Order: sequence, then C-alpha cells, then structure tokens
Amino acid sequence: MITLHCKIAFESKKDKEKLMKLMRRFSSCYRYAYSRLLEKQERKDLKKELQKIFYLNSRYCDDAIFKAQSLINLCKETGKNPEKVIFGGRKLFEKLKKKHLNGQQLEKLRQKWEERRKGLLYSRGDKTKKGNLNTRIEFEKEKLTLRINTGDRNWIKADIKRTATRQNDKWINFIADLIRAEITGEYFPYSVEIRKINNNFYAFISYEEVKLEEPIITKDSGVIGIDINASPFHIAMASVKPDGNLEKTKRVSLAALLNKTKNQREYLSWQIAHQITDMAKEENKAIAIEKLQDIPRGERGDGSKKLRKRLQQWIYKGLLEKIKTLAKRKRIQVIEVNPAYTSVVGALKYAPQYSLDKDTAGAFVIGRKALGFKERLPENYKKLITDKEYLDFAMERLQEEKQKTQESLKEEKNQYKRKPIQKKLKELNKNLKIIQSLYSEPQAQEPVNRWKQQVRGLSWTSYKLWQIVKVALAIPVLGKSLSRDLSPLRGIIVSGDWDRVARRLAPVSWDRGYGMDEYRQLGTCPYLKEAGYKYPSPKCGFMHFG
Repeated sequence: MITLHCKIAFESKKDKEKLMKLMRRFSSCYRYAYSRLLEKQERKDLKKELQKIFYLNSRYCDDAIFKAQSLINLCKETGKNPEKVIFGGRKLFEKLKKKHLNGQQLEKLRQKWEERRKGLLYSRGDKTKKGNLNTRIEFEKEKLTLRINTGDRNWIKADIKRTATRQNDKWINFIADLIRAEITGEYFPYSVEIRKINNNFYAFISYEEVKLEEPIITKDSGVIGIDINASPFHIAMASVKPDGNLEKTKRVSLAALLNKTKNQREYLSWQIAHQITDMAKEENKAIAIEKLQDIPRGERGDGSKKLRKRLQQWIYKGLLEKIKTLAKRKRIQVIEVNPAYTSVVGALKYAPQYSLDKDTAGAFVIGRKALGFKERLPENYKKLITDKEYLDFAMERLQEEKQKTQESLKEEKNQYKRKPIQKKLKELNKNLKIIQSLYSEPQAQEPVNRWKQQVRGLSWTSYKLWQIVKVALAIPVLGKSLSRDLSPLRGIIVSGDWDRVARRLAPVSWDRGYGMDEYRQLGTCPYLKEAGYKYPSPKCGFMHFG
C-alpha cells in the first residue's frame, strides 16, 4: 500500500465551509460508530442508525464504521485498551485539562485539538466507481481537482496542489496510472482521507501498485532468512545457499527506532527495508520471513518493564510489509514460512554447530524452511532423551530450580514481582511433567509426522519432539531457557558427551584440604582427562564431579 499526500485549495469560500461542515459530521459519525462497536452492535444495524442521525450517505457511514473498526483492531494489536482512546490525542487533552496556558498559546492548542478531533473525512476506493465515488480525482483543463460529495447529489471541487520534485517521485506514477485508467476504462481503487492541519486542508491518497511484474530474483539462487528480535532490538539475517548451507550472516540494529515519534519510526523503517532489499538484490537471493499472526506485547506485572516498553514501539508487521512492498517493486521473491519452532531449532541445532547466536541461527532455519528443507533431530539428542541416567540428572536439576523458585515466591511480597515468579513456577511444573513422561518401556521407532516423531524408548503422544528436547536441555544444561551462550551444547550434539557438561555445573574448590585418595573417589577433572592425566592438577584450580 502506497500513501501520497497533497494540499487542496478552494476558489469559493462557501465550498470550504461546506467541506468543514461535512468533516464535522463525519468525525462525529466516526466517534459514535467507535463507541457502538465497543458495545458489540451489529454493523448492518449500526449503518442504518448512522444515516438517520448524521444525514450522511450509506458509503460515508460504512467508511466511518470501517475506520472505527480499524482503530479498535490497531489498539488490540499494540496491547492498548480500546476503551481508553481519546479522539484528538491524549497529550493534547492532558495539556488542555491542566489549564496552565492562556492567550495565544491556549488558542493554538485548542485549535490543534479541534482540528484533530473534528477535521476528518474518509472515503474508501471502489474499482467499479471509477476509483472512488465520494472523493474522486478528475482532470480539468490541465489541472487536477478533487470532487467531493457533500450529499443529496451536491458536489464541491478543490484544486490539488502537488508538484513532483524528484524524478522517481511516486506521484508521477500515480498520475500516469490515472491517465491510463481514463483511456482504457480499467480503473483501480484509491482511498482518500482529508484532514485539516494548521487551518489548511490536505488529502492523503492510498492505493495498491498496479500491474507489478513477476519476480526475477527467486529462491533458485538461494534465500536470505530474516528474523526480527526485540531483545536485543535488531534484525538477524542469514544468507543460505540453494543446497541449504550457510553462506554468511549479518545484523542490522533497530536501536534508532526507540524513543521516536510514529512518523520518525515510519521513515526509519523504510530506510531499513531499502537496506535489506538492496542486499537481496546485490546477492541475487530471495527473501524469507516468518508469517506471524499475533505478537504478544507483554502486560503489566510480567517482570519485563523495559522489554514491554520496547515491544509497544515494535513495528514488526509494518516493517515486514515495507520489505514485501519494496521487494515487489524490485522484483524479488518473498517467501513467508510457518514460524513454528524456528527459534528452538536454530538455538538447539545450528547455534552450537556454527557458533552462531540464537537469533542468527533462527534466521538460518527460516531460510532453510523457505527452500523446502525439513529439520531432523540430531541422533545424539535422540540418545540423550532416552538415557535414563541423563533423565535422572535433568529431573534433579529441574527439581532444584523449582525449589529455588518456590523460596523466591515465599520471600517476595510485591504482587507485581510475584507474577513473573509464579509464571516461571508454572512453566517448571509443566517441564517436570514432560520429563516424567519420558520414563517408559522401549518401543519400536515409528515416525508419526514431521513434528511428532516417535523415538525408540519414548511413548508420549501429547508433546512435540523439539519441545521435549528444549525442556531436557534448557535448564539442566544451559541453566535457563535458551540462554545466549549455547556453546555447552556443542559437545553433546557432536559426541553425545553430556557427562562433562553435567560435571561442570557442580564445581568443587581445590583448596578444601582433600587428599589424593579422596580426589580419586570424587572423580577425575574432565579438563585434564582430555589431556591424558589420571589425577587432577593444582593448575586446574577446581575439581568437578557429577
């Protein structure tokens, strides 16, 4: 979707006054529709009610309902309460409420508030009505005009004031498409939103690019997997060859988007999208992204205040839409993949092997998925979750973590700080249940499907394989759920040596006064074992035991 703006001017003062009256009625209709939608009123009944109250035609009423529903959906997506929306702007409302201004300053603030609250008119496009019925762009004597329907078959016209200042200005393409539509009769829909800003009138025109050509850069030459992350705030990219192997990686920081206004974030997002698509064009590779429906924004009392604040400013979907839009223009193929277990597979499988951080490893998995590769569980992980000795160790580690969490919950009196601890305790109980389900008699190995493969010695049916491996490795080996340091998994995935990792988790100081015979009973230091030493050495500094 492309949005262009232009200034509109009236030759007649009466026409200007008619538009202002129409905008006030539409703005009131918009606010009224918003309140009724929150009360779950049916769209069909609401449309008839709006026509009787505000004396607007059915299209304007339908557009007011559409605009109101869009605002409600936006509030829900960004984690805000739709019932607390203030039309005209909360910041302006708070300033006016304090009554600390007077004179010209107060008058300017009140005028700005009135313009934002009452200066709106919106009309959706319609292909069958020459692009737009209520607000249509027309050509008249070498100039552009905006024809506005004021009701009862009355129309007013405004001159469009806009010049193309750059050779690649999108306004030139838009006007060319309008001329082509007039000649051929093949019209395209464009929506028009008129706003009053600083006592001037502006039209914001939104439309989809027409006749986009097929992509010439496809996944046949490989893909660039993209994973957008909130903590740390950056984009991880992995360039994947057609055979599924990793070629190179790159990171793009998104820190510049923090603490910026909406317009500033919008501008910076377009720059980042250009940077990513230019990289794909240079490397002659398609772009692979996750297809996410809903993104959790956090809630008060979840113990992650800084992360929650960052998520509120996170324009994940908007950035992906910009990448898709620019990729279409540059004829680059964009592939959307199912996000299920991309982060888990990347962290557990590829981060240890390639010495990657988990975000870049996740981008690598996204790229491989786009190329059609399926991720199989490493054989040593299969052996690990069927090893009775290791399961005992994992169970003990989870029980210790649960006990520590319960003690922290008892000591914590703050109700907001207790909430994340309770959430962690609930997750630990779930993980213990999963580990307990692994204690079973051996079975024949029969693959069920891609995500619920059965492994010899296991008899679960309700848990997915990668979920089980994550539970078995995260806290027992890494100390917490998918930490940044995934190097301890390298020895397990390559050689299946979990014993050394387990011993490393329980250090014993060398200067405790143990004799050599006592050290023999405790076991041999794993670091010296590799070097061929039978007994520990003071150079090691500490002793490990299982």
